[in-house]
Amino acid sequence: MATPKILIYSATAGYRHESIPTAVEALQSLGTRHGISFEHTEDRNKFQYGFLEQFDALLFLSNSGEVLDQDGKDAFQRYLDAGGNYIGVHGASACLFTTDFYNRTVGALFDYHPPLTNATVVVTDASHPSTSMLPQSWDVVDEMYNFRSDPRTYGSKVILSVDESTYTDDGPRTHDQGSPHPIAWYQERLAGVSSLDRPLIGRSWYTSLGHLNSTWQDENFLSHVLGGITWTLQSNTTRAFNSNANVGNTLQGTLSSSATISGATTASISSPTTNASTANKSPTILGAIVLALAIFL
Repeated sequence: MATPKILIYSATAGYRHESIPTAVEALQSLGTRHGISFEHTEDRNKFQYGFLEQFDALLFLSNSGEVLDQDGKDAFQRYLDAGGNYIGVHGASACLFTTDFYNRTVGALFDYHPPLTNATVVVTDASHPSTSMLPQSWDVVDEMYNFRSDPRTYGSKVILSVDESTYTDDGPRTHDQGSPHPIAWYQERLAGVSSLDRPLIGRSWYTSLGHLNSTWQDENFLSHVLGGITWTLQSNTTRAFNSNANVGNTLQGTLSSSATISGATTASISSPTTNASTANKSPTILGAIVLALAIFL
């Protein structure tokens, strides 16, 4: 069985988060313990379809500005159209502002945030693998992003919001991002494909949290991210699960019967369900990875 393979892309063309190296290290550590292969780059020249097609998901991490040229955007679009998956973390919503398919893929683009603050994040959907382990009200120190549109416009399901009474935001807020205030969301069928009639359409998952180095050492946050990653990989639209897919890793890997993170063993999961009626249902290889979905870290 092929090992899921994810490209971390953390290129910046504006503000640069100090936490990027810590985040990359944390993701690679999670991958080692959970049977996921991560490759990291900030080289926009690698965004060619022949390179991207080996990955089961692309993870945009704390980006800023125009981080792809037109050839790279075209390759990215082709990858998504072939059934590829997208994962976005923190500043992933703060790049490619003029690229419509990227806006639809991530769900909503960054507008502004008040100063770094303590705030209470609220779980709005505890059934999702990226939130099922979290407390209903989760106190964090992070940047509370505001967005230029409501991610629900593109079919996103909001899974985390923020209690706006727990922090100060003097604005000005000039865009309608919907209510409750979205913090993290997912798309079962990502909206950035060129046609929604395509036979294989991947998944999209985004969280706006992840600003500080310390955040990437927080067990709740790492559980949140790992749950989002594993859920996204279960789209059944890439080679990790579907031998008839067009993109994804084909190299064989070996997973143990269980995976351990911070000393807690996670239970296996059932085979993923497809989000496309024509997708081949292959045996899951992430059964070793995920989730008693109430048990992480």
